[in-house]
Amino acid sequence: MTARDRLLAAVVAVLWGANFLAIHVGLEHYPPLLLAALRFAVLAIPTVLLVPRPRVPLRWLIGYGLGFGTVQFLFLFVAMDVGMPTGLASLVLQASAPFTVLLGAVLLRERMSARQDVGITLAVVGLLAIAVAQAQAAALIPLVLTLIGALGWAFGNLAARLADPPNPLHLTLWMSVVPPIPLLAASLLTEGPVADWAALRGAVTVEGVPGVLSIAYLAILATILGSGIWTTLMRRYPAGVVAPYSLLVPVVGIALAAAALGERPSAVELVAGVVIIGGVLLGTPRPVSTPVTVDVGESGSTPART
Repeated sequence: MTARDRLLAAVVAVLWGANFLAIHVGLEHYPPLLLAALRFAVLAIPTVLLVPRPRVPLRWLIGYGLGFGTVQFLFLFVAMDVGMPTGLASLVLQASAPFTVLLGAVLLRERMSARQDVGITLAVVGLLAIAVAQAQAAALIPLVLTLIGALGWAFGNLAARLADPPNPLHLTLWMSVVPPIPLLAASLLTEGPVADWAALRGAVTVEGVPGVLSIAYLAILATILGSGIWTTLMRRYPAGVVAPYSLLVPVVGIALAAAALGERPSAVELVAGVVIIGGVLLGTPRPVSTPVTVDVGESGSTPART
């Protein structure tokens, strides 16, 4: 891997790590489900007009959009809205990687190596340590919601894998066409049209500029630029060479949350975080002899992210 491409991989990790700070800002201006719907609507409209639809079975395209786009961000945004710390969210969402391996073994009959078994065990131990710490702080529900979001991402990963797209970035963009309608419907039912309309009106005021910029960041920088660079690197090198750089995402997320928001993770959470990252690294399948072209999400080492 050239020095230039290493730098590009690190840039993507920074873009995806800062993504959680952008979500935090957006949640100060929009209800969580409306924010998630707007994030994908901004991408969906130009995608339908300008990007060729990927030649993949429709069921896997919809499954990718529902798992990765709808379930993941519905639960992640709600979790952060009800108290999940920004930096910790960037770490716990890494559970999508071992979840993906486990679901692949259960649903697709993929064989797991001893190395993956050890990695998943370590990741689970780390997550359990964080769960105990959060339960003592009366913040267990946001953690559970974040884990459900990670599970949704894992199901989306399987759908993306089964789709086997000729152009992974096109699949990522067309996935964004699926979430806006269910997310907007959920927002209208639970957050209410009055709250949604008030947030949209606020978007055209000076006070609403940070919220608009957060949506622009989520859609353009984190998704199009980040995923575009990552997909290029995954086409150029074996997956096992590129994927470990995604482990920098929670490092960036926690550092930015500490610097900008004053969040201070506990010693237990920091140690558990190191264990989780080590487990994810061990649980990542070794590269095959030929490059694998998969699309990786904003905060994980498996196919996905916007």
